[in-house]
Amino acid sequence: MNAEPRPPSPRPEALGLLTRLALSPRFHKLAAKVPGLRWKARREGEALFGILSGFVQSQALVALVEGRVLHFLAAGPMTTEDLSRRCAMPPAPLAVLLKAGAALKLMSQDRQGRWHLAPRGAAFLAVPGLEPMVRHHHVLYGDLADPLAFFRGQTETQLAGFWPYVFGPLAQEDAGLAARYSRLMAESQVLVAEDTMRLVNLTHRQHLLDVGGGTGTFLAEVGKVHPGLTLSLFDMPAVLAAVPPSLRDRLRLCPGDFRADPFPVGADTISLIRVLYDHSDASVVALIAKVFNALPAGGMILISEPMSGGDQPDPATDVYFAIYTLAMRTGRTRSAAEIAAVLAAAGFQTIRVRPGDRPFVTSAVTALKA
Repeated sequence: MNAEPRPPSPRPEALGLLTRLALSPRFHKLAAKVPGLRWKARREGEALFGILSGFVQSQALVALVEGRVLHFLAAGPMTTEDLSRRCAMPPAPLAVLLKAGAALKLMSQDRQGRWHLAPRGAAFLAVPGLEPMVRHHHVLYGDLADPLAFFRGQTETQLAGFWPYVFGPLAQEDAGLAARYSRLMAESQVLVAEDTMRLVNLTHRQHLLDVGGGTGTFLAEVGKVHPGLTLSLFDMPAVLAAVPPSLRDRLRLCPGDFRADPFPVGADTISLIRVLYDHSDASVVALIAKVFNALPAGGMILISEPMSGGDQPDPATDVYFAIYTLAMRTGRTRSAAEIAAVLAAAGFQTIRVRPGDRPFVTSAVTALKA
């Protein structure tokens, strides 16, 4: 067996001043004695421990969700014994979980020992998409069980099988897979749509075609803001079969696979909502070129998804989404600048990057066809 390569010896002259100080045990001892430095050192220590304990925190959240602890507390305060009976957990380990939930500010305990749902826990239940995201994370966690093997490309990821649509069109017999994909997508699209509508003004647009839009959740939210806009939905037949009856009269349903089938004509705006980061660079280049060809002069492309921070990595998108898309094995999380470059190469002009207030939900890029 080959020995692991030894890390190179530190070369102080190649490091910045602060990094050199951080490598010095003597400096850490000094920092512990000086008030201003002690505060900085404590903050850095807390940040490092937050990184170290992040996996345990997320697993505690999974247990709270799967045990429906937050749901039970939404009905009113409960004691540990009450929750133990409802959640089928022994009181002693449950008490540890509840304390962890309180430390994460998801709940609190009063002087009588009753547990209350905290505002953060209530927001978790109320925000669309968060709970389904947590419920399927066992797949991602399994892929990361051996992280070194994962990043060396030695892991056959389960997440790639969880989202089979990214490899090609779903067969009619894959209706169950399509329903799972559509359900998870729909439950997160409400937030994406709300943030996108704050970033992009569609007032002067006539007809919006949403490509890869699932069961129409994004278009339904757009329709609330722009009731006069014609709305078309392009997705695979197995996905469109799950469009709710309440939307079928509002949307024009256009079955097809964007890899092989032509887009319907007539739309002056085409949106790609959380689509690009599911796919390879070659697929993205081809898709954007196809959108360009389908749009009339003056037509607009709207891209909305979580984006990398590029030269300034973002703690949400460049950790969570970048690793998630790596596990999917087909796409990657791109920066707005990378997306803008592909748009420019396809012929689009007036490219505008619109950073989101919540980059972990979405940011947007728009461009026009001259």
